[in-house]
Amino acid sequence: MVAPASTHRFAPRRQVQLTSADFCEHKYAWYRWMLEEAPVCAGRISVLRVSLVSRYGDCRAVLTDERFVRNRGRAKGRPNAGPAPFPLPKSVAAVATGMIVQDDPEHRRLRNLVNKAFTHRAVERLSHRVEELSRELLDGLAAQGSVDLLAAYSRPIPTRVIGEMMGVAREDVHHFERSIGVLTRGLSGVSILRSLFWDLPRTAAFVRALIDRKRASPGDDILSALIQAEEEGDRLSKDELVAMVFLLVVAGFETTLHLITNGVHTLLEHPDQLDRLRTQPDLWDSAVEEIVRHRGPIHTTKPQYATEDVTLHGYTIARGTPVLPMLGAANHDPRAFEKPDVFDVARSPNHHLGFGFGNHFCLGRQLALMETRIALKNLFERYPDLHLAIEPGRLELARIPGWHRYQSLPVALR
Repeated sequence: MVAPASTHRFAPRRQVQLTSADFCEHKYAWYRWMLEEAPVCAGRISVLRVSLVSRYGDCRAVLTDERFVRNRGRAKGRPNAGPAPFPLPKSVAAVATGMIVQDDPEHRRLRNLVNKAFTHRAVERLSHRVEELSRELLDGLAAQGSVDLLAAYSRPIPTRVIGEMMGVAREDVHHFERSIGVLTRGLSGVSILRSLFWDLPRTAAFVRALIDRKRASPGDDILSALIQAEEEGDRLSKDELVAMVFLLVVAGFETTLHLITNGVHTLLEHPDQLDRLRTQPDLWDSAVEEIVRHRGPIHTTKPQYATEDVTLHGYTIARGTPVLPMLGAANHDPRAFEKPDVFDVARSPNHHLGFGFGNHFCLGRQLALMETRIALKNLFERYPDLHLAIEPGRLELARIPGWHRYQSLPVALR
């Protein structure tokens, strides 16, 4: 990774612009600077000012310290304040107040209602379906010399799995996929206005219609179970159901899609480690965990908000300030990992933060790991000579803050 050429970019008082092309393309060089020179620093997401925390221990502390909360209004002493510093359309505001931006006890109530869908036993039952989907897709690629692996393989597996988990009819799966894509693809840059006032309201309307169909005709799926579920006599409201669907899609679809893609690219970058997996297939579980640490798709959490002034490393985070724990940086912190820039499929222990930490630890972790392991193992077994179809430098990273993901992954199968 080439470091940014101009050292003035690392001036201590300069804000780190997470939406810039420079940060997107050289984020690991920025992480090295942050870890050593500015463990807590000012940042921006477009025009939004944030504080960035990068060291492993500090990220874990922020994610568990009671002085930091997810509910923006609570941090500012206004519990009824909206989820954003500006007014949102009603349908979007309902989605934006879901479990992921709540604190206990409300967060615990909502999480308990959905947690059963992601237990180890539930995920194991799905593994046979993932095997079927993976092999079906690989059979379909056999006649092609080269493909965009992201579109042809990485995307369809979690799309179909989450669609079936949510009880989406097969004919609606593609509509479902297009709708949920706006959750991340449209929430950055100038397209955010279109997303907030056009795409997200339409997606919320699609989800509400799906909920109505499930109420009238429930099935053996997560959404039907959530509609019927009770936790201490409490059910989810319709707004809570809509927000939960959005969250489950990110937990069970979007993260997995890019973890599979990043995994393929990472293993192609490290052929010695790929050869090791061929001779030691028992390392696949460990390898996927290392992909999450080394080049995982999620690099920040949702903002935490300081409920009081907090000073870390001489930098004061003012009350109400949004704070981003930089998980991508923490996973390369030499204070927590030996040789953190080395990709090692047998790394142990591997206590990475790729799925977060604390109360908001990712619900979809086990599902994402299982789908990625099966997808990668089957892919490289079927096509052992698979390689990039373009020069690595031509791969385009998406400029979406908090993510490390590619726009496409062109590969030659033979």
